[in-house]
Amino acid sequence: MARRSSPRRQTRVGSLPMPDRLETGPDGHEYAVRPVAAARATKTYRCPGCDHEIRSGTAHVVVWPANSRQGVEDRRHWHTPCWANRATRGPTRKWS
Repeated sequence: MARRSSPRRQTRVGSLPMPDRLETGPDGHEYAVRPVAAARATKTYRCPGCDHEIRSGTAHVVVWPANSRQGVEDRRHWHTPCWANRATRGPTRKWS
């Protein structure tokens, strides 16, 4: 008699959202921070900490104000070291 196989879950590990963490920014406000793995970085962005490009395939963090109602428009992509050292250097560009 054949055994009945148990149903398999249809979830992919890559589709699970990574948990956000809250950190205090250089201006004293709270920001939500989400790491982006190099494999998932598919576009080029400009880091507000150093004003250099974050090329596709480079691991970095996405940061936005924790109480933001703007959503996607308030997100900024930072190099991980630039965000980690944000207290010693401010943004080189004004967030628009």
